[in-house]
Amino acid sequence: MGPEFIAVLAAFLVSAALTPLYIAVSKTYQFGQQVRLDGPSQHLQKVGTPTMGGVVFLLSFIATAVVFVPKTPLFFLVVMVILFNALLGFIDDYQKVVRHHSLGLKARHKLLGQLIVSLGFYLVLMQLGHETFVSVPFIGLRLELGMLYPFLIFLMLIGTSNAVNLTDGIDGLAAGTVILALLSFLYIAIAQGYQEMVYLCGILVGACLGFLLFNVNPAKVFMGDVGSLSLGAALAATAIILKSELILVVIGGVFVLETLSVMIQVVSFRLTGKRVFLMSPLHHHFELKGWSEWQVVSGFWILGLCLALLGLLDYALYS
Repeated sequence: MGPEFIAVLAAFLVSAALTPLYIAVSKTYQFGQQVRLDGPSQHLQKVGTPTMGGVVFLLSFIATAVVFVPKTPLFFLVVMVILFNALLGFIDDYQKVVRHHSLGLKARHKLLGQLIVSLGFYLVLMQLGHETFVSVPFIGLRLELGMLYPFLIFLMLIGTSNAVNLTDGIDGLAAGTVILALLSFLYIAIAQGYQEMVYLCGILVGACLGFLLFNVNPAKVFMGDVGSLSLGAALAATAIILKSELILVVIGGVFVLETLSVMIQVVSFRLTGKRVFLMSPLHHHFELKGWSEWQVVSGFWILGLCLALLGLLDYALYS
C-alpha cells in the first residue's frame, strides 16, 4: 500500500467522519437549502436540507494534503485557486442561508472575484515557466496561443467553476461527475510524473467520495457553491497545469452540456420567446420528462464515464 493510496484513504475517512457532524451542526443552526420555486415540484421537499457541505470535503482535503503532498510551488498554487473560489462560494452560500433566498452573491461580484483569482493564477504560472501552447484533441495538433493564453485560462477557471455549479442541481450529480473527471486527470498526472498533482487529485477524490456517501439520493447534505465553485476551479487548474486544457472539454463534457443547455435556453427565449428545454440546466429537463432523480444522475454518471474514457484515449494516442 503506497503513500498515495494511504492519502486517498485518509481523505475519505476524514470526510466520511466529519460530514455527519456537519449535518448535525447545520440542523442545529438551520443552515438549510433554499430551492427555486419554478423548479421541479419534488425539489420542494429539499427545503431545509443542510447545505454548504463543501466546507467538509475542503477541510478534509486541506488537512490530508498538508500531511502528504510535497510542498512545491504548484501545490500552493492549486490550493490557492481552490480556496479563493471556495471563499467566493462561501460568501454566496452565506447570503442564501442568512437571507433565506435562493439567489445570493450578485453575478458581477462573483465574476470579478473569479477574474482576480484567474489573473493571480496566470501570473504565478508564467513565473514557473509554464508553456502557452495547447493540444487540440483528436488531431494531435499543437497551437501556440502566446498572448491569447491568459484569456484561455480566464475562460477555463471561470467557465469550469460555474459549469460545476450549474451541474450541482440534484443529489450526487456534481460530486459523482467531478470524481470521474478527477480520476482521469489522476491518470494523466501519473503518466506525466507530477507527484504533487497525483496526490492532489487523489485526495480530492477521496474527500469527495466521503461526502458523496451522504449526498446521494436522498441527500442528507448539499455541497453548496462553496463546494461546486472550488471543485470546478480545481478541475480547470489541474487541466491547465497538466497541459490538458482542451481535453478538459471532453473529460468534463457533462459540465459543458449543462452549460450549453442554459445558454441555448436563454438565447432561444430572448430571440423567439420559446424554450428549447422544459427547464435548464439539462438535468432538470429530464426530471420534468418524468425521469427519477436516480435515473438522471446514473445516466449522467455513465455519460461522464464514457467521456472521461474518450478523453484518456485521446491523451494516450496523441500525448
